[in-house]
Amino acid sequence: MTQNSFVKRKEKSWLIFEEMVKKGKKHLRTKAAGFPGAYRELTQDLNTAKANGYSSVLIEKLNSLVLEGNQILYSKRSWSLKKVYNFFLWTFPSAVRSQWRSLAVSLLIFYGLIFFFTLACVRNPSMVNQILGTLTTRQLEQMYNPESVYYLSPRDINSDADMFGYYIFNNISIAFRIFTGGILAGIGSIFILAFNGIYLGAATAHIINTGYGNTFFPFIIGHGSLELTAIVLAAQGGLILGFRLFFTRGHSRQTSLKIAGETALPLIAGAAVMLFIAAGIEAFWSSRHELPLYIRYGAGATGWILMILYFCLAGRGKR
Repeated sequence: MTQNSFVKRKEKSWLIFEEMVKKGKKHLRTKAAGFPGAYRELTQDLNTAKANGYSSVLIEKLNSLVLEGNQILYSKRSWSLKKVYNFFLWTFPSAVRSQWRSLAVSLLIFYGLIFFFTLACVRNPSMVNQILGTLTTRQLEQMYNPESVYYLSPRDINSDADMFGYYIFNNISIAFRIFTGGILAGIGSIFILAFNGIYLGAATAHIINTGYGNTFFPFIIGHGSLELTAIVLAAQGGLILGFRLFFTRGHSRQTSLKIAGETALPLIAGAAVMLFIAAGIEAFWSSRHELPLYIRYGAGATGWILMILYFCLAGRGKR
């Protein structure tokens, strides 16, 4: 094939491709479906021109178009407000619901153990020391005793900021350990989730037994919907990793784990944001003991209702 015949046959498609890359994102968006195919065809044309020893001017022109197309096709996509909006309105809740089996297991383990050990330790207070130890029970009493200095002296803004940083570190570290524990066939995630469920159940029972419920429950209800749900979602992601480690569905183990990581990524990303927000609420709102109980309980109950509605309804109806 001569260069002239080659150019005559292909020049129109080159001009169309050049128009797509030159006219900006708005024009490219309307041609997005055909862009990858046009890029592959252009790359093939460049290889043909090189193989047949066509002129350097032609090769340079084609090479320049290929580089521009490569930049558009494979360049790193930056985050935007629209992408963040789509993630939280569609991607995140849809990803949680799509893996409902692992979610159901995580919810059953975590809340089942909390309720079981709360009831068991309320009826048998001696179990609390066996589970938590004497030192931990004393610390809990000091934290939630309404006559302690902790409650009688309101914190200043600097103390709130310090606690905000502590809560972020503590909450995210727990969620990260639960998630990464999934690589141990899911056993690590189940173990850490169960440990936290047992701990919270025993701690709640001890607070009830000591009569400090009026300081404990108004404190935890404000941020509990975000914090506890995020811990469950971290476990859900860990269980997905553990499941795909053994049930590869025809893929290699490496590919199966990669797919599991992509599936679990929205869960752990969303959980991290939830824990960040929960830390802010815990530091700057939950610690406001001087606020009336009906306001604190009302705000907490509203948070739980909105959380349930969000994961049940958000992201439906979008393909």
